[in-house]
Order: sequence, then structure tokens, then C-alpha cells
Amino acid sequence: MCLQDSESVPVPQETVEDVVDHKVLMQEALQEAKQSPPKPSNFCVGALLVDLETGEVLSRGYTLEVEGNTHAEQCCLIKFAQAHDLPEERVGEVLPSNTAIYTTMEPCNMRLSGSLPCVDRIIRTKTKDGAAAIKKVYLGVQEPEKFVGENQGRAKLQEHGIECIHVPGLEEEILKVATAGHQK
Repeated sequence: MCLQDSESVPVPQETVEDVVDHKVLMQEALQEAKQSPPKPSNFCVGALLVDLETGEVLSRGYTLEVEGNTHAEQCCLIKFAQAHDLPEERVGEVLPSNTAIYTTMEPCNMRLSGSLPCVDRIIRTKTKDGAAAIKKVYLGVQEPEKFVGENQGRAKLQEHGIECIHVPGLEEEILKVATAGHQK
């Protein structure tokens, strides 16, 4: 609680819900997804790293934005790490304490390319003292079972104490963008 002037009347502090509009942030992530080049072998996904204390978007990413077969969440982490002269593995050391990731699609738990799945990237993102640096994942839709079958990413994140929250209302548009380039 904050105290107001000399009257010592408690004034409630702003809550995360006062600062952050989850649907607006998911719409921003969707705009990122629209920049992803459509391919039959990828979903077009967008992601944001957000400081929930301030509502500030720390990093943005979309599928295939960074060189290689990169996913949106991976691109967010890589870009934020590069901005702080760190390898991606140490990005959690400089993230604000209340960082969340917004992603239009549930983070992958398996990669056919052999790259580290996004779920594992999120889990390994730790603060200097070893705590989870990303404690919440806001997602627009579950991953369709097209490439790797049922995605267990959400369950794995939750097993590691990372809360997964569905942001409803954009599912149809997210799936339309995500599957651009796929045969119908």
C-alpha cells in the first residue's frame, strides 16, 4: 500500500490488470505473426516479452525473424539478449522480475529440426539466483496437431511452476495467420 500525503490514508497500488490489457498485447503479438513468411512446414507465430509491472514490451519476435529455423519466442529471447550483449542462455539475468511472454500459439515442446524447443528455452531462462525469470505465459491458441502431434508444452511449463493463461477472443484470426502457407 502507498500512503497519501500526511493523512496516512492507504491508497491501493496499481495491479497488473490496471497496467496490462492482455487482449491488446495478444493483438500486438498477432501483428508480429503476420510478418512471418508463410511456409507449409511452419506455423506463423508472434510473441512479445512484457514487463507486467509497467506494461512495457521488452522484445518482439515472429517465426523465422532471426536467421535459421527460429520460432517467435526464441526470436524474442535472442533479440533481448543481443540488446544486452548476452548469450540467449543468460537473458534471464537482465529481465525485469515480473516478465511474461505473450505468444499467439502455445510454445512448442518438440522441434523436428532438432533445435531446442521454446518450452525448454522458457524454462531455462533463469535469474542470477536461479529462479524462473519468466513466470507467466499468455497464449492465444493451442498448437494444432499438424507437425508433432499433441503438444505437451503447456503441461511441462506448469510442471516447472510457470503459469499458462489463455487470452480468449482471437483464436480464429490467430489460426488463419498461423496456417498461412499450409495446404488446406
